[in-house]
Amino acid sequence: MKRLLAAALLTLVAPAYAAHEGPASLDAALAQGKREHKPVLVDFQAVWCYSCYYMASHVLNGKEWDDLGKKIVFYEADADKPADKAWMNKLNVHFLPTYVAIGPDGEELGRILAEQPREKFYPEVASLLSGDSRLSHQKDEAVKGSLASVADVLDTYQLRYQGKEGMAWFDTLPAMVRNVSDKDKRVALVKQKLLLLEAKADKNDKGIADAATKVLAGNIGCDRPYVLDDLIESTSAQPPATRQPSLSLQKPAYDDYLATQIFTALPACADQRSAVLTAADLDAALGDSAGEQAVLRKAINLSREKLHGDLKSDRNLADNLRVYLVRAKAGDELDTLEKQLIAAYPDDYVYNYRYGRRLVESGKFEQGLPYLETAAKKAYGANTISVATYRVKALHALNRDAEARKLVTATVAAQGSAFPEQAKKLQETLPTSSS
Repeated sequence: MKRLLAAALLTLVAPAYAAHEGPASLDAALAQGKREHKPVLVDFQAVWCYSCYYMASHVLNGKEWDDLGKKIVFYEADADKPADKAWMNKLNVHFLPTYVAIGPDGEELGRILAEQPREKFYPEVASLLSGDSRLSHQKDEAVKGSLASVADVLDTYQLRYQGKEGMAWFDTLPAMVRNVSDKDKRVALVKQKLLLLEAKADKNDKGIADAATKVLAGNIGCDRPYVLDDLIESTSAQPPATRQPSLSLQKPAYDDYLATQIFTALPACADQRSAVLTAADLDAALGDSAGEQAVLRKAINLSREKLHGDLKSDRNLADNLRVYLVRAKAGDELDTLEKQLIAAYPDDYVYNYRYGRRLVESGKFEQGLPYLETAAKKAYGANTISVATYRVKALHALNRDAEARKLVTATVAAQGSAFPEQAKKLQETLPTSSS
């Protein structure tokens, strides 16, 4: 999922998709799992998460979903609710959606990141529930010399965003196992993924570029947009004469990825948005503005064809269309679509907020404020702060600082303890002289 967790709690607002009935909290779900001797499957999602829309519409339904529900305790964790956000931090969840399976004894059984096609998701869940993906089990097998298990352990650390921890564990293996495993292609690839995570944590652009280039040389399937995105961002400060030759080497493989995995009747990779946006970013970095617009327009046209004029038929696809139009700077088309999305999905804050935010960002403060005020009536938790941030910007621009200060004070009082970083940024929205 491209550009993760730009966070926008009370259950007044509809979640990203129709909520499945279940425990009131993750703590309650874990207690139920222990009591009933069932694993807990936690779905970390959010009302603004387009990938979550995909999973709800295409995967978390039907007979396979019903059958799975008999074997597990299911809990929807909302990234904008304080208690669920705390669990995200505890479990080191950085990606939405993330599905974490936890055994009745409280041990994590494994996790699945990002949206997945149905034919991939259910076998992966079954593998998690078998217990073979438990990190403790994988480590036991790895020390016996199983190269597959060494790769499994490293993969698990990578899914948990624990690059340093994964490499530290690898260094504890007997020298004989390390030396042999270094020659294994899968182990070598996942080690580079962990080094990429380390470099990102250290904000080391050179390390990111080096590791990303090596990962991209491997067979990484649907992860290609995310890794290429890391490479593009890490080289953004380089002069074109240095940057473009290295990025151009990625173009043939990425064009093939788009043709065979994305722009097909049955895409193999579910996250089409990231694929398209990364393609546009690559063309832009290469100075190919025509190519950038061409891939965006192709995605726009395909999305319109699949929607058949019905934005409610597939919210993921409808929201993808919105983002493609934003990226293409198609102002008139975007303006029309956003108003249609507000009408199509009136029960949550999202589209009023996004439209109001865009108006404010373009300097149309008076026009944007009513949409933001409508969004505020439906917002909750962390997204309350997101909406308030743009309301404050609009109020300040309209010389209504007294109202802006009251809004900041009220929002921080209500949400600041649960979301201190976002609250601090909200407080910094007004100039010092006005605060």
